[in-house]
Amino acid sequence: MASSVRLAINGATGRMGQALLALVKQDARFTLVAALTSPQSPKLGQPVFAGENGLHFTHGWPAAGALDVVVDFSGPSGLAEALTYCESHSVALVTGTTGLDATFAQRLNASAQRIALLRAANFSLGVAVLTRLLREAAAALPEWDLDIVEAHHNRKEDAPSGTALALGEAAAAARNTSLRESAVYAREGRTGPREHGTIGFAVVRGGDVVGEHEALLMGQGERLELVHRATDRSIFARGALEAAHWLSGRDAGDYDLDAMLAERSAR
Repeated sequence: MASSVRLAINGATGRMGQALLALVKQDARFTLVAALTSPQSPKLGQPVFAGENGLHFTHGWPAAGALDVVVDFSGPSGLAEALTYCESHSVALVTGTTGLDATFAQRLNASAQRIALLRAANFSLGVAVLTRLLREAAAALPEWDLDIVEAHHNRKEDAPSGTALALGEAAAAARNTSLRESAVYAREGRTGPREHGTIGFAVVRGGDVVGEHEALLMGQGERLELVHRATDRSIFARGALEAAHWLSGRDAGDYDLDAMLAERSAR
């Protein structure tokens, strides 16, 4: 029987961290080694699992050789710490932290030369399939207008969402362009006719919406709608754990969910 994957969760007290903890406790494929949080967290030092005296929330990273993979849903500063640790100890890293600037993105690219790194704006396997479908549709229908509409809860801070931007990037690449050249993030007033080849974004924030993403491809007399709606936040945690299990033990490189799905499809 294969040994379990030794795992640390960075950002363990956040919404995604809590969802990951609930799942990993029941998943025999993993051994949870550390649940990391910020030094300001009120949960620091408390038991990870209520009523158990085992692991406690910590801000200290494990010793060398203790981990196979880190799953990170923290923030830019937390991700920076995770990268430093993983690079120093040759540990694989799965991260879903978004809202990163261009400089940080360059650091991630460099890190992928030294460790196995899998990053995604959205760990829903359904969204990964949606991205594949949109890539194919955007390439097959290059003359059609394309807008991406996303909705999230009223506490989300970045807009458009990382997932919406990733969908736009996939569609733009399929049309041999980029979001820098084609994205339109706001429309107000008398904007005039739509410029050909643009990719529009619309953002909704309200209530407790987990996450909804819709790609609208609009031609003459017909419209194609590709939609994914998340109703349970645990889908993202499940996808991240699937990614962590798949990534553990792999060579250094820049991986994504599409690579994981492609390997599954080839079996």
